[in-house]
Amino acid sequence: MHPDVIADLAVLDTTLKTVESVLDVEELRRRIDELEHQAADPELWNNQDHAQQVTSELSHAQSELRRVQDLRQRLEDLPVLYELAEAEEDAAAAEATADADAERAALREDIEAMEVRTLLSGEYDKRDALVNIRSGAGGVDAADWAMMLMRMYIRWAERHKYTVEVYDTSYAEEAGLKSATFAVKAPYAYGTLSIEMGTHRLVRISPFDNQGRRQTSFAEVEVLPVVETTDHIEIPEGEVRVDVYRSSGPGGQSVNTTDSAVRLTHIPTGIVVTCQNEKSQLQNKISAMRVLQAKLLERKRQEERAQMDALKTNEGASWGNQMRSYVLHPYQMVKDLRTNHEVNNPSAVLDGDIDGFIESGIRWRMREQAEA
Repeated sequence: MHPDVIADLAVLDTTLKTVESVLDVEELRRRIDELEHQAADPELWNNQDHAQQVTSELSHAQSELRRVQDLRQRLEDLPVLYELAEAEEDAAAAEATADADAERAALREDIEAMEVRTLLSGEYDKRDALVNIRSGAGGVDAADWAMMLMRMYIRWAERHKYTVEVYDTSYAEEAGLKSATFAVKAPYAYGTLSIEMGTHRLVRISPFDNQGRRQTSFAEVEVLPVVETTDHIEIPEGEVRVDVYRSSGPGGQSVNTTDSAVRLTHIPTGIVVTCQNEKSQLQNKISAMRVLQAKLLERKRQEERAQMDALKTNEGASWGNQMRSYVLHPYQMVKDLRTNHEVNNPSAVLDGDIDGFIESGIRWRMREQAEA
């Protein structure tokens, strides 16, 4: 093998060993055995919430173990691929070497992506994510942009086989969304998506302008960790005003015919949460309360950070700060303004291909926190 290839394989091996060490593969196997034992207990489903937590953690642990084992096997196979290529002659050798080089590049990308996961060590990083999207300046174009962003994140979740649960969609009059709230249910969803928080800017020829002029639109993305029972976020009944009303926008049977939508107002803080995507008023109230608890948890976290003078450990793209620009005209580019990571294929990005932005963002955040 060429010395450069040998050196590169050594670097990949060192990186993968670091990943294996942080994940603690032996402990991961032990935890899988323990969870499999719990999952086999016929009484597990007497408590559905606990059962879902166990099965979700088991599925995630098994996936992590398979993933790191697959990376190790691919790395061990690479020298064999190069040896087979060297045994070939002329054109066949060149083609086999090119295939080995392509696999090495793909493996490097996959190992680096796995390495990023090990950087998620924040208090709430392991949790599900609650995503709020609101249209900003730009009128109907901004409302359409908010809907495009919601689709982007849902498509990203679908690519990774993550579950999405939509709590609320408030449709704009002409097109698009005023706001939307949905949960992404997967281990480390919050730690992964929290880097997306901030203002997203779109530049394009407006499809709503009959003169075909260029329009700049803004939408705000907020990402919160889903509240768990251990968070002790208690909301006295007297502090919440509950209003019910009829759902608006497109929907199925009975969605627009009963007062099933719920609006919760937290009187001490003025925080307002709505949920209208379930048919049952009770279901909407439960979902809205989850969102309200998440917002209050985030408020509590911010207050604690302020008291500890640790505001610099925030995501770096706080609410309202422009963090990414999507340009569809006069050229094609998506650029993160914090990391300078850019892609010249906005269509792929808007179809959910955002892992590159997320990974570079997580690395950037780690550097910022280290410097702070």
